[in-house]
Amino acid sequence: MAYVVSLMREIVRKRKLIWDLSKADFRKRFVGSYFGIVWMFVQPLVTILIYFFIFQVGFKASPPVPAPYVLWLVPGIVPWFFFSETLNCVTNCLQEYHYLVKKVVFQVEILPIIKLISCLLVHSFFVLIMFLMFIAYRWPFFLSWFQILYYSFAASMLALGIGYLTSAVNVFFKDMAQIVSICLQFGMWLTPIMYHESMFEKDVPWLAGVLKLNPFYYIAAGYRDSMLTGEWFWQRPKLTLYFWAVTLVVGLAGLKAFKRLRPHFSDVL
Repeated sequence: MAYVVSLMREIVRKRKLIWDLSKADFRKRFVGSYFGIVWMFVQPLVTILIYFFIFQVGFKASPPVPAPYVLWLVPGIVPWFFFSETLNCVTNCLQEYHYLVKKVVFQVEILPIIKLISCLLVHSFFVLIMFLMFIAYRWPFFLSWFQILYYSFAASMLALGIGYLTSAVNVFFKDMAQIVSICLQFGMWLTPIMYHESMFEKDVPWLAGVLKLNPFYYIAAGYRDSMLTGEWFWQRPKLTLYFWAVTLVVGLAGLKAFKRLRPHFSDVL
């Protein structure tokens, strides 16, 4: 716990450096690209269109709330884009910034946070597009729309906790990045994003409960609650407690592994 407190103090003390490096990381993604920031939106928007045509047009899927399928899909898939991108970026951050890792005076623990903030900047654009989409469909405005900030923070903490572990292991086991990528592909389908868990209640009633054990279920459901129904996070008390308990355990385990392996980073990179 003392290590966590020390890290928090370091983050506060070097907040300007972290912010400057995060902005630089964000800009670096599009250096040399003709269309620049446009590419940031192309793949996610194409993915949304594909799932829309498959599930809405092809399978005639109907969401559990009286809303167009696309309005039900977007609040579930937007946080997944953020979570998966953050976890991928954080996993590879020590290799990417190997020249900083080798500097004795540099606090290596802030590198995953720099990547997280850079991904949050991208995520903010998608959240804005989501808001504009709901406004275009003339969906009723709820104060709970502001609750997206809370669920974005929750997704950030979950990704960061896992990322500390995967980034540390990835220094010594290069296949970790590929394993994370494959797990995220499975994770997207194991999370009720394109479908609703109620579709299994008749034939496989126990499966709906198993799907809720996935901590990201809380994030996807929370985004939908915030945007579609106006429900607040305290209206899911058991799920909220479960999510933060899992996130706390994962985060502490990730930090512990990172701290233990940190002295050997510069020797391997």
